[in-house]
Amino acid sequence: MRFFTAVVAATAACGVQAASNLVPDYEVKLLLNPTAVLDANHKLVATVLAQFSMPTTVTKMNVQFLDKNDKTIYNAGWSPRIRKTEGEDDFELTYKKRYPVTGGSIDGALSTANVDGFDSSDTNYDAQIEWGYTAKTLSISRKKSSSGSGYSGQDLPNQSDSRSILIDEAPGKFEDWSSNNWGITALASSRIYGPVLAKRSVGTWSGQELYIEVWPIRDAAGTGIEYIVEASFKTTSNTTASSKHDDLVNLLTLKGWFLAQDSLKTQLIMDRY
Repeated sequence: MRFFTAVVAATAACGVQAASNLVPDYEVKLLLNPTAVLDANHKLVATVLAQFSMPTTVTKMNVQFLDKNDKTIYNAGWSPRIRKTEGEDDFELTYKKRYPVTGGSIDGALSTANVDGFDSSDTNYDAQIEWGYTAKTLSISRKKSSSGSGYSGQDLPNQSDSRSILIDEAPGKFEDWSSNNWGITALASSRIYGPVLAKRSVGTWSGQELYIEVWPIRDAAGTGIEYIVEASFKTTSNTTASSKHDDLVNLLTLKGWFLAQDSLKTQLIMDRY
């Protein structure tokens, strides 16, 4: 997609207005200390559920990523994902491209993405600022679906079927990212990273719908499980994201639940599977 740089330059030289940047929404993601918020069965403790008006029921989500052994796709900033959510018939496919937000400049990340062809003229992609404890990341996603017929519960397709599904639905920008058929070629020799069966609880906080997800991810030694607990909410407002980010950090800290680290679930899965 680097040829877009030349296209943008040529367009500017001709006096044609380039398409504007994508307009993102915001998802604040903060980690909770699993030893403080999970019981012996790795479920949220009653005090956490009560604080956020959450029921004891959860929604299960089974997730896996595909990439080559050398992580060609991930190292290029892409993450093709298959997810099966409890209560839904189809597989959700997501092709996500990430850009770091450096120096706090969200506009800078959006402009970099614009040069790569992700701009307001393409309505198939959604932009989001993933706002962690200290780090921010611009993620640009294309979502598709594939029939889950023949699968039960949260079962995910095997490696061969997963390759075929993601290849068949691959969007053009992913397919031809750095060369013709780049994405297709990579997926053709990819393997599964995961799967991880996460559980989501839904509640409310400060006028926001709040999610808490528990992700059992293989530990660094590869002999056990590390539980990642993440609280998140979404908003279309940068101002709201900023103020409520700090408010939620303060609340979680006051309760003794906060883990002062940035959430890196995808990276952990790519490193440990």
